[in-house]
Amino acid sequence: MFVKFFQHLIRIMNTFGRIFKVSIYGESHGSFVGIAIDGVPAGLHLTQDDFIYELNRRKSASFATTPRTEDDLPIITSGVFNDKTTGTPLNIIFENNNVDSTNYSVEQQNKPRPGHIDFVSLHKYFGFADYRGSGHFSGRLTVALVAAGVVARKVFPCNVKTSIIEIGGQKEYQHLLNKVVEEGDSLGGVLETIVSCVPVGLGEPFFDSVESLISHIIFSIPGAKAIEFGLGFNSARMLGSEYADSIINSDGTTKTNNCGGIIGGITNGNSIVFRTAFHPPVSIRKKLQTYNFENNAIDEIQTAGRHDSCYVLRVPPIIDACVSIVLTDLYLIRQTQILQK
Repeated sequence: MFVKFFQHLIRIMNTFGRIFKVSIYGESHGSFVGIAIDGVPAGLHLTQDDFIYELNRRKSASFATTPRTEDDLPIITSGVFNDKTTGTPLNIIFENNNVDSTNYSVEQQNKPRPGHIDFVSLHKYFGFADYRGSGHFSGRLTVALVAAGVVARKVFPCNVKTSIIEIGGQKEYQHLLNKVVEEGDSLGGVLETIVSCVPVGLGEPFFDSVESLISHIIFSIPGAKAIEFGLGFNSARMLGSEYADSIINSDGTTKTNNCGGIIGGITNGNSIVFRTAFHPPVSIRKKLQTYNFENNAIDEIQTAGRHDSCYVLRVPPIIDACVSIVLTDLYLIRQTQILQK
């Protein structure tokens, strides 16, 4: 009885949402990764073509990103019939065809990559984790999040746009990026997301406030390390008279948007604005120090394989998808409240 209870808990740990629910699964070097989506209304037009643009935005480019390329063709295995959603759970998988596991071995676990998932996943899953390409913790799984975002915007069309505002602390970063890639190092960065056409009243305080849920899902993206809404940390240095957003019409439009479109965890009708910081990738060609568990001594490690030097370049469509998932779920929750009124 207790075993079944705990198995149930484990299953829901990979699930996000109340009505529009997504459950993610798979490993980087497994046969495929995928996502199951519940709460999709019946009758929405949905074909493979709907996903292509967003999936291509996420794909590896020719510079500073991983040489690994996949077709990323979404295979819809359930929930669609005659190009229309059926209202039953939707399941989408992506095959892993360009897999090279030669640089991953059991021996490598004796020298975990510093700053990487190796050490903690080894302990978390009692030595049984799939360590190839970081397994379940790989950025490869974000392809499934992007797919879920496409479906989410079919349910609740919202205008989400994420842009890179700096890499390595610089707004003009191309020269720095060239230099760092040549040296075998890596860079992180900061992205800004603006969501327009958001209705008033989305959000479920206390624990499911808009900021809470967006932060929750954003931190599922590998490498995400910090997030701030509106003026964020700068608001702590202001006077209340400077920070307060004056309402200038009956729609709730404000003169400024220091709060980032969210007050008390609820959307106020203005654009949602937030910024996300990503740390630099730690699978790099430069030699780093780590602990060698085989000989119990500090040792050097140089990571081989195919890795991004700056995965921030591929992150915008992933954040857009994550925000779409959150807002679609909150929109559906809000619809139930309006019907009950």
